[in-house]
Amino acid sequence: MYRPAEISNLDTALKLLIPEYEKKNGVVKKRYPDKPYTDSPLIYANFKTRGGTETEINGVYAILDTAEVTTWYREDIKADCRIVRLPDGAVYEVMGEPENVNNRGQFIIFKVERVKGEV
Repeated sequence: MYRPAEISNLDTALKLLIPEYEKKNGVVKKRYPDKPYTDSPLIYANFKTRGGTETEINGVYAILDTAEVTTWYREDIKADCRIVRLPDGAVYEVMGEPENVNNRGQFIIFKVERVKGEV
């Protein structure tokens, strides 16, 4: 049985932000909770950053921070969720669908991204 090496070092606390969908005037809008630190579940994970990539988006200098997260399986982590890294409050978006390792429902690996910019 495959066991990721990262699973033995779950030292980063994360909060999961699950979006709520609201249909207004025929348009579906996604909204995240205002108070993520009290209402969302706490997750301990291995958080490996991949460094930032400098880019220009619409004339604005931006840095794309990416990371890979490994933790115990949770079926509520989806592609439309966000996570908050608790030591500094950085908000990351989950990129793509998280990988259920070997379809066993034991471990989950997913990539996250944060966009920081300056004018």
